[in-house]
Amino acid sequence: MPQHSPSPRPDISQMETYVAVKPFEVMSEELGRDPADIIKLDANENPYGPSPRVQEALSAYPWLHIYPDPQQEQLRVALADYVGVSMENIFPGHGADEIIDLLCRVFLQPGDSIITCPPTFGMYSFDAKLSGARVIEVWRDEDFGLDVEGIERAVAVAETPPKILFLTSPNNPDGGLVSHATLRRLLQLPLLVVVDEAYIEFAEGEGSVAGWVPETPNLAVLRTFSKWAGLAGLRLGYGIFPLALMAHLWKCKQPYNVNVAAAVAGLASLDDLPLLQARVSTLKVERDRMYTALQQIPALHPLPGQGNFILCRVEGRPAAELQRQLAAQGILVRHYDKAGLRNYLRISAGRPQDSERLLAALSRCTELSTSS
Repeated sequence: MPQHSPSPRPDISQMETYVAVKPFEVMSEELGRDPADIIKLDANENPYGPSPRVQEALSAYPWLHIYPDPQQEQLRVALADYVGVSMENIFPGHGADEIIDLLCRVFLQPGDSIITCPPTFGMYSFDAKLSGARVIEVWRDEDFGLDVEGIERAVAVAETPPKILFLTSPNNPDGGLVSHATLRRLLQLPLLVVVDEAYIEFAEGEGSVAGWVPETPNLAVLRTFSKWAGLAGLRLGYGIFPLALMAHLWKCKQPYNVNVAAAVAGLASLDDLPLLQARVSTLKVERDRMYTALQQIPALHPLPGQGNFILCRVEGRPAAELQRQLAAQGILVRHYDKAGLRNYLRISAGRPQDSERLLAALSRCTELSTSS
């Protein structure tokens, strides 16, 4: 009898593939350059890497052959001290991405919807669609500001009330913060407001809203070790949730979602806060210095931001061409050319020597363009 492979869901067949940044070793091979000669400023990673205590703790850990604690109690105790909320409100995950996916699976079924505010992080839409939900997009203005009235209107006119509003603060890719006043207004809506604070350690101003969660039943906050602690490769994130929601998350997660290496690394990082916070301060200084310097390059229009990156509109030439020219010199930056982000580059903050090489390369590229 002929054999036929099963067909995926029709909506899955029609989904676009999420395009992630290529791994470091792949780009090294494609560019024909030694990894030590490549400056990677395309994924908002921490160029200083993790605390030295992470490597020491991983080398000394004796129980890699034993399954991890399914509730990560030691890590949650340490995070409670760091965040300033009870460990009972803290839910670790295999990166914040896993928690976004879990929230969608807990709340959404076919016919439900979420609200996102593009341009923003793409995983909210990606995971909602995996759960069969619709995505209502309330676009930001040309300066990447939130359309608060548009969000309220989207909730008011929807036949079925949206379940979740995803907000990123600082927003990726522009680095803008959601003000506390704006958030208080949006929390009046009849849905769960999820504030993704992946870059909050780099922000100036009003700061995190994680402390609001225990007394705010429709607020959740997501955080990560990827950026400030340099653990992007180990995939460790966490969420701060109201207690009523925590019970459902514990029921629905994979039992051993956070591996022992990530948990050990997280604990070692939290045990070395002065060093890591000093590195964060160094990156903030470099971000601001880079913003000022990029303003002097005629082809670029940088936006001030509160993440560990700068978004730049490229003027008078294709951003993709400029990205390729930088890559040929061993400098990797992120390129955007889609709705709301036509002809943009996003450049991660690096070490001072990385910035110097980047700025020199940009000057060469733009001078060549002008002369031709």
